[in-house]
Amino acid sequence: MDKRYEVYALADRHFYETPDRFSAADEQTPLFETARRAVPEGWDAARTGDWLALTPLGTDGAPAPGPAQGWKIHASATRANAAQIAEIVWEYCVPRRIPFKFVPGPHLVHLRNAKYAPRGGSGKFVTLYPADEDQLHLVLRELGDLLKGFEGPYILSDLRWEDGPLYVRYGAFARSFVVDERGSLVPAVRDGAGRLVPDLRTPAFQVPEWVTLPDFLQPQLAARNTTTVGELPYRIDKALHFSNGGGVYVGTDTRDGRRVVLKEARPHAGLAADGADAVARLRRERDALERLSGTGVVPEVRDWFTLGDHSFLVMDFLEGRTLNSFFAERHPLLTADPDPAAVADYAAWAVRVHGLVERAVRAVHERGIVFHDLQVFNIMVAPDEESVFLVDFEAAAPAAEQGRQVVAHPGFFAPADRTGLDVDRYALACLRLALFLPVTTLFVVDRGKAAHLAEVIAGQFPDVPRRFLDEAVAEITRDVTPRPSAPASTFVEPGDWPHSRDSMVKGILASATPERTDRLFPGDIAQFSDGGGLGLAYGAAGVLYALDAVGADRYEEGERWLLARTAPPPAGTPLGLYDGLAGVAHVLNRLGHRQRALDLMDAVLKERWQNLSSDLRGGLAGLGLVLGELARTTGEPELAERATEAAALLVQRLSEPPAQAPRERRAGLLRGASGPALFLLREYERTGGDGLLAAAGVALRRDLECCATGESGAVEVHEGWRTLPYLGDGSAGIGMVLDDYAGHVPDAAAEFEAVRAGMVTAASSRFYAQPGLFQGRAGMILHLARTSTPGDHAQRLAGQIAGLGWLAMSYEGQLAFPGQQMMRLSMDLGTGTAGCLLALGAAVDRRESAHLPFLPPLGRPTERGSAT
Repeated sequence: MDKRYEVYALADRHFYETPDRFSAADEQTPLFETARRAVPEGWDAARTGDWLALTPLGTDGAPAPGPAQGWKIHASATRANAAQIAEIVWEYCVPRRIPFKFVPGPHLVHLRNAKYAPRGGSGKFVTLYPADEDQLHLVLRELGDLLKGFEGPYILSDLRWEDGPLYVRYGAFARSFVVDERGSLVPAVRDGAGRLVPDLRTPAFQVPEWVTLPDFLQPQLAARNTTTVGELPYRIDKALHFSNGGGVYVGTDTRDGRRVVLKEARPHAGLAADGADAVARLRRERDALERLSGTGVVPEVRDWFTLGDHSFLVMDFLEGRTLNSFFAERHPLLTADPDPAAVADYAAWAVRVHGLVERAVRAVHERGIVFHDLQVFNIMVAPDEESVFLVDFEAAAPAAEQGRQVVAHPGFFAPADRTGLDVDRYALACLRLALFLPVTTLFVVDRGKAAHLAEVIAGQFPDVPRRFLDEAVAEITRDVTPRPSAPASTFVEPGDWPHSRDSMVKGILASATPERTDRLFPGDIAQFSDGGGLGLAYGAAGVLYALDAVGADRYEEGERWLLARTAPPPAGTPLGLYDGLAGVAHVLNRLGHRQRALDLMDAVLKERWQNLSSDLRGGLAGLGLVLGELARTTGEPELAERATEAAALLVQRLSEPPAQAPRERRAGLLRGASGPALFLLREYERTGGDGLLAAAGVALRRDLECCATGESGAVEVHEGWRTLPYLGDGSAGIGMVLDDYAGHVPDAAAEFEAVRAGMVTAASSRFYAQPGLFQGRAGMILHLARTSTPGDHAQRLAGQIAGLGWLAMSYEGQLAFPGQQMMRLSMDLGTGTAGCLLALGAAVDRRESAHLPFLPPLGRPTERGSAT
């Protein structure tokens, strides 16, 4: 579970949204009084994300000149003292004309310090930008005195000033960017030689090698280094997990050699919904475990201590595995043709394990405790699989309090009407369905989906007692208020083309927000990064591409939005095909806006594009494809030269041995070597250049080294701890390029026959956890619809299209699909409805224009360079 998504699921019930979109007029999310002040004369105020920035102006009305980088000051704050700290900082900075910014509302302060908020930004409430080191020292002394006694979360990325809430870090003041060693565009500072280098923003304090730590900060660094674990009777052996609230570690009690688990809690950080910080929640866990001692279903407490200002709970280490770890090896639907005996055995095992969990929860309830966080990651199955343990009781509470849930996995999060023991009963009901279809995160969008999932489970697992499922649905949907719905006829199955196309298009257009400047269509949280709302994978360009590809009417207002947002594009927008400007240029050129496409590519070529990574997503392969296509359609010789240069760079890189072992490097269409292979194939078609086909073969073989064949014959990318069949990072994407390569190299068809067949098998499993194009079932549909691998794929394809319907949702009465993590709907190409629309257009309509960029249907007559 990617915890980053939870904070983006707070502001809107349908779509991922930035937390600052909570209305300032909402009495539950007011702004601080300081944030509502009139802007001082001679100052500018601007809201950027969850910051309110104030900048002094010069006599010409422009921002007063200041350094582009240096030592910045951060002030930490709690929700209780943030308003007072904001007022003190305002009153201090404005008369002295010191630029600063702060988080303008208490709810945003809470979210920055929540349990799964990014650790690098934890605690940062105010940022000040001193003009030089003298002013830095002065501000630390003066403002430090004014804020003496105020508390706040420790800022992990910074150096603390004395024992107050002020911290310092060297970094950029003004926004600038550079391509880093991984080939990504990242925030930058200038090094001692004046070169742009990455501005590292990790949750650990570090001084750039060209910067000298000022003398007045040396005592602070010495104080930071005084706290160690050397005198504890525990040896830390391994970190299991980190969150904003602290870490979880496996260790050894050096006094008796027993294995233990140490759980760390940072004060004022890791906040739950009720405002409890990590320390308060760890005390709750300790108290609950002590009350449950002797039940045999929880770990026993061994110790409690404080180190620095961090609290630690020490518990017995439990042998076994978490319940979620059994899915990959046990679930029978992870194959193309499940063995009926295996299906029956799994059903019996799952029902039995659920019974064990119910008994464990009953033992907890009998001691007067509500678990409040029952989910597959918090259930440990003993090695003999005859007993289970419950772990992670930081959200637990006495049953007599009849409290609501404050921390929980989204797939088991009880609705607001459930309190006390009913919270755990709801989670047990969700577990009944999740053991068979682990997609219960859909219930945070619509609990009514439970009935549909139960029907799917009954069809796939006929040995599951119907009462087992019906009871779960009744508990999950209890007290659900029926929503006004569109006529049933407006909701269609994905395979009911063209009705499903029309419904998805209507849903996509109904979700559009052309009045916004950050994004046009709701999609993945990646669209809230620099330029993410524009691009092909997650932004407007991808949706407009899909609409055009399936023959929908032009959405001219959307095209105008994209043109307006690229004149010029936002600073920091990545350069590549799927993540940035090259992809936008490709789509605009396809839609007839050629000059804007050329302008964008001109901007890309002014950057150090040669340093980009090799991949298709944001690197040279994707950029080269767009350059080659624009060269063909415009006749611009410089574009052709740059495409040839990109190809030569990739050929050179492929001549060198890989830096990592196969299971340590990325593979697949988007981030692996298959992307460069695709570009080299298309460049060969455009130019007939020597060595391009051979280099494409080298690239493909590198990705094939990362693949493994499973017992079912499925060929998937093996990452060491998991295997991936997907279009973006798995074997399906490799298979698409391999099909193209086999069309150019006759011997390759025989050489790779078994591998290609195994990739088709991997794309034919009964169950995929997500619907999306890059990491879900839609990508399998696209591959099966396109491949030339021998065999009749019609039945496999029909099964995948029907399976896509398992995850279908309704938006405004129209067909829509959930995005990554499935906590909200998505309309984008990479994770959501537009990607499903494109895949269905290719599979059901067999429309030649319905394909990924530069991957047209096989067998299409190919002019050199026409494969767009």
